[in-house]
Amino acid sequence: MSRVGSAAQIKAMKQVAGKLKLELAQFDELAAFSQFASDLDKATQLQLERGRRLREILKQPQFSPISVTEQVALIYTATNGFLDDVPVDKVLEFTTGLRRYLNTNKPKFIELVKQEKKLGDEATNLLKEAIAEYKQTMMAAA
Repeated sequence: MSRVGSAAQIKAMKQVAGKLKLELAQFDELAAFSQFASDLDKATQLQLERGRRLREILKQPQFSPISVTEQVALIYTATNGFLDDVPVDKVLEFTTGLRRYLNTNKPKFIELVKQEKKLGDEATNLLKEAIAEYKQTMMAAA
């Protein structure tokens, strides 16, 4: 018997995927609506901007699969607003660098998620640290 859909996902992916699905559905609805609206309020504009970033993190280069652990990290990063200040055209560059940074500087995050199969408090804190530290290195390099 094969597992299908969310039953095949590890708990960590389920933890972040629900919010991703909801935000993408809202984005699609707003994007369709905004084509006919000339004046959008700030909250709507921000939601559309986040949706654009969410779409960007879902793009993977051909023949370059991203591990489930890294996918969880990227989805968490985007759905919790950590990419909101990253220009849409720099999201791919940022996420590629963040993945490299996690593997090099925070391997414990990768180990924890692989072992526990969930995004626990320790793993979440390591991820938040990695995002903040990586953003600092990116700002210094810019």
